[in-house]
Amino acid sequence: MKFHSIFLAIIGFVVLSCTGQTSKNVKTIEAKIFAEKIAATPNPQILDVRTPEEFASERIDNAKNINWLSNDFVINAEKLDKSKPVFVYCKSGGRSQKAAEKLNELGFKTIYQLEGGILKWDATGLSKPSNKIIGLSIQQYNKLLNSDKKVLIDFYAEWCAPCKKMKPYLLQMEKELADKVVIIRLDADKNKTLMAEMKISELPTVLLYDNAVVKWKHSGFISEEELRKQIQ
Repeated sequence: MKFHSIFLAIIGFVVLSCTGQTSKNVKTIEAKIFAEKIAATPNPQILDVRTPEEFASERIDNAKNINWLSNDFVINAEKLDKSKPVFVYCKSGGRSQKAAEKLNELGFKTIYQLEGGILKWDATGLSKPSNKIIGLSIQQYNKLLNSDKKVLIDFYAEWCAPCKKMKPYLLQMEKELADKVVIIRLDADKNKTLMAEMKISELPTVLLYDNAVVKWKHSGFISEEELRKQIQ
């Protein structure tokens, strides 16, 4: 029993040590604070770690694109000033977390990661206003809800791992439950106007409507079993 306690204490010490090393220079902060720190930093180093295609469609002002998924991420990151703060973001936080950990390993002293990525940035209202409608308008979206059945809307993205896991059974349920519910999948990257107006900041996000009224909403992965329970 004593040996077991000592073993657990050692494991706990190792875990805490590793956590401390990883988080020592990395701070994950919400969008408003992220924006405030950028504004207060002279010539801020803002790092967008998404793909060039994502970067071209939308980005934070003065950001530099270094694709986390590319083979030359480290080479390009090494060109930044390690003694100055670096602000890191991606779409929803997954890639930026890995990038921030790598920057920490490379010796960067202060790393700020945008919590929730540019999805949170947009939902917080920090993106530039635009009159251009990308994808469905809110009026077109509302028309999708006009049904005598329940309507399940699934906001997803092709790069989103949880979305990929949910796709097979959502497509299966769309066929099996056609008499009870209308299931509609909307690509978040192709419907940015809706994402911003509805303040959807996480993927996947699933909304269940009954008579055009939201009865249930869930963000993040959900199992087929749990999803079926909500629809019944």
